[in-house]
Amino acid sequence: MEETTEAEVYDSLAMEKKWIKIWDKEKIYSLRSDYDKPKYYVLEMFPYPSGKPHMGHARNYTIGDVIARIIARKGYSVLHPIGYDAFGLPAENAAIKSKTHPKDNTGANIDKMRKALKRMGMSYEFEDEIITSSPDYYKWTQWFFLLFYRMGLAEKKEAPVNWCSSCQTVLANEQVISGKCERCDSVVTKRTLSQWFFKITKYAQRLLDDMDLLKGWPERVLTIQKNWIGRSEGAEVKFKLADAAEDITIPVFTTRPDTLYGATFFIIAPEHPLVDKIVVDDKHKEEINKVRSRILGQSDMERGAAEVEKIGCFTGRYVVNPINGEKIPVWIANYVLLEYGTGAVMAVPAHDERDYEFASRYGIPIREVISPDGKVHEKLKCAYTGEGIMVNSGNFSGINSGKGKEKIISYLEEKGIGKSGVSYKLRDWLISRQRYWGAPIPIIYCDSCGIVPVPEESLPVLLPYDVDFKPTGLSPLAYCKEFVNTTCPKCGRKAKRETDTMDTFVCSSWYFLRYCSPHYSDGAFDSGKVDYWMPVDQYIGGIEHATMHLIYSRFFNKVLYDSGLIKFKEPFTKYFPHGVVNLNGQKMSKSRGNIVNPSEIYDKYGADTLRLYILFMGPAGSLVDWNDSGVEGANRFLSRVRRLVIDNTRLINAAGERGDISGNLNKLEKELYRKLHQTIKKVTVDILDRFNFNTAISAIMELVNLMYKYNEEAEDSKKNIALLKELTEKLLILLSPVTPFITEELWSRMGNKGSIHKVSWPEHDEEIAKEELITIVFQVNGKIRDKKNLPAGISAEVIEDYVLNSERIKKFIGSREIIKKIVIPDKLVNIVVKG
Repeated sequence: MEETTEAEVYDSLAMEKKWIKIWDKEKIYSLRSDYDKPKYYVLEMFPYPSGKPHMGHARNYTIGDVIARIIARKGYSVLHPIGYDAFGLPAENAAIKSKTHPKDNTGANIDKMRKALKRMGMSYEFEDEIITSSPDYYKWTQWFFLLFYRMGLAEKKEAPVNWCSSCQTVLANEQVISGKCERCDSVVTKRTLSQWFFKITKYAQRLLDDMDLLKGWPERVLTIQKNWIGRSEGAEVKFKLADAAEDITIPVFTTRPDTLYGATFFIIAPEHPLVDKIVVDDKHKEEINKVRSRILGQSDMERGAAEVEKIGCFTGRYVVNPINGEKIPVWIANYVLLEYGTGAVMAVPAHDERDYEFASRYGIPIREVISPDGKVHEKLKCAYTGEGIMVNSGNFSGINSGKGKEKIISYLEEKGIGKSGVSYKLRDWLISRQRYWGAPIPIIYCDSCGIVPVPEESLPVLLPYDVDFKPTGLSPLAYCKEFVNTTCPKCGRKAKRETDTMDTFVCSSWYFLRYCSPHYSDGAFDSGKVDYWMPVDQYIGGIEHATMHLIYSRFFNKVLYDSGLIKFKEPFTKYFPHGVVNLNGQKMSKSRGNIVNPSEIYDKYGADTLRLYILFMGPAGSLVDWNDSGVEGANRFLSRVRRLVIDNTRLINAAGERGDISGNLNKLEKELYRKLHQTIKKVTVDILDRFNFNTAISAIMELVNLMYKYNEEAEDSKKNIALLKELTEKLLILLSPVTPFITEELWSRMGNKGSIHKVSWPEHDEEIAKEELITIVFQVNGKIRDKKNLPAGISAEVIEDYVLNSERIKKFIGSREIIKKIVIPDKLVNIVVKG
């Protein structure tokens, strides 16, 4: 076939600009059809509008866009929405850096993000987008706070909290990574403040139990959540303060009640409120304050590390071990944290490595109570943490420690000094933020009435604009008299508003519900629409949110389920965590200066090239490294496709209808037709079932290569035009979700009416897709000894004949008895012989 000599250049920018206008006019982005069709809700985690989109955005949204486009063309009514997680630290810090008001800066960034998403050809209905900083959205975030408050799930309490001195705000535990702020990487310290919490701990067990419903989630994500929730079974034991004027009991939780007799001292966290209450001697107070000040200068990560130097101080007081009546000293120590368990532990140095190190340093007795061999050893060189036989344990001595746990718990319950229990590492969700850019907490403080929720009819509590939003450690709203001063809705007297704002993760814990009816004004969402669309069928986003957004959203969903607002227990049926995009081996980061912005690529090569390369560069779930030469390769491939389609279109138009696909095809044509159906199958399965976009694109590339071979080897006058047209059209359809612009252009140039993006997704024919010859492996006792190319679909009996007549197989069988023959059609035969 003669290659085109057309002197036109592949001007992707002009072509893409042309189709963006047409698609906007014809509403081509709408994937929803009607409520009679099966629904599919595909959702990518929405972006923080803190700057220009980055490659992580491009990967995330392209993945979801391709899925949405294919599913819609398979006959589903598809909801594929977009919005902006506009409140919170990322947007506020960006505003501070640019020296503009957060509202103005966020609005400008949303405009940039919206333009970029349109430029990348994303199939969103932008008129239905949501912005969490808009009053018509955060009105309902505040409404949900009041719902949680009425249900006893929102509580203000004084507690040690994570403090970021750089961001000048508290952080939830989930926002502290390796002892540092997840946003600015500053070391996080502790402060005791009065803050608002959501009681997520009440749902800890349900969050674990309902993981059975998450069949479409990766096991590694569920494991991360299980470990974060951290369920432990054991016993809660009551230790009473000795020689106290009042009855003070300090509970501890232990997973090893079998070691109770080995408790030789007791530790309470330095920040525990009981410390100041029980330390009465001035000398001890002075020493406690000195050591406590040193400890509280350490981060939680340092204190929890195995290698940290163990330091502490004796309080001068004792508690009574309830199992044997022994008085044991009470200490503070840096390796015990208030947030974990009850903030107190019974220290068993013979059987806990940290306790052993602490006891050895401070000369505290070490008593063996679990022996690996049942013998009592005079001195232990290290802590023994395994199971064994109980020794030095009164009437329980000689019992296996596993059985001993059960007997000890029964004894504790019988005597009323303890009980079986379950503990969780998960802590309540701290939602207060001492920052400006967030949804105001709808609470009023009245000297007469106390804490008073804002009446629902008074929502939203508007965030004032004219505020000095620079962080100072106290909420900027506290300095705004017009905001702070109000009247009590109960008694009408003067009152004060809460000045902390809500963590932005509260906004993102329900946004997927709002998407179902984004313009609804009579509630947070239209229940009928939510009943139809929810739960989300496919959720896509970074795995870094496994212990924050994904847990918070699941918790939120369960609260709404309990309140009767929704009918489903889990919000996301399937979840896919996409991989990170690196540059030169490092994660792309503005702070590192190693950023490649999507605009750099689509302004030079076009959005189709960006979309194609971002999916082709590696498995969607894995870390990938950006490569400029790969971008150029993707662009060359699209030029090659364009040339192929233009040449084929000319030939098709010139020849008219010629040939018949169902008629006699020559060898190469049969191979082409088979390859087409194999490609349809592979692209569909690899994308929808496996999220293997790169292998799907590889299959399309193989098809293109074979089509070029046909064009080069066959004379134009002898080409099967019907086959050529089928191949060319199906090629464009298969590519269209990945590269929507060039395929729309070439589809139109072929003379087709209407958009390619409204054409049904092709189905493959299994019979046509079958390989004429396939390789079947011959094994003897599970080891490969021969192989042969045989017709696909050949019967088991015929395959056995081939195997038994193979000279190589005969050699390995020899005179040994054949026990059985295992045949896996179209794959292998295994002959099992004796000896």
